[in-house]
Amino acid sequence: MSAIMSQKSNIKPLADLVLASMDEAPTTTASGLYLPENTSEKPKTATVIAVGPKVKEIKPKDQIIYESYAGTEVKIDNQEYILVKEEKVLALID
Repeated sequence: MSAIMSQKSNIKPLADLVLASMDEAPTTTASGLYLPENTSEKPKTATVIAVGPKVKEIKPKDQIIYESYAGTEVKIDNQEYILVKEEKVLALID
C-alpha cells in the first residue's frame, strides 16, 4: 500500500477520470486449480487512488467494479493503474 500512496501525488486525474490501483488476477480457481498467467482474465476490480474534479460519486479508497476493456492501463514503478471515466464504473464494493 505504501507504493500506491507514494504515487498519489504524482498522478492527478483530470475531468471525470478515476485513477485506481488494479487488483491482481486470481492465480487459482475456487477449487484450488492453478490458472496459467496467459489465460487468466484481467481483473475488473480496483482500489481508487485519486479522482478528477468532475467526479461526483466516487472517492479515494473506494473499491470499484469497472467495465471490461474500459479505461487506459498505466504502469509506473512496477505498479499497474487504470484511468477510467466515472461513467464506466459499474459499482462500488462495500
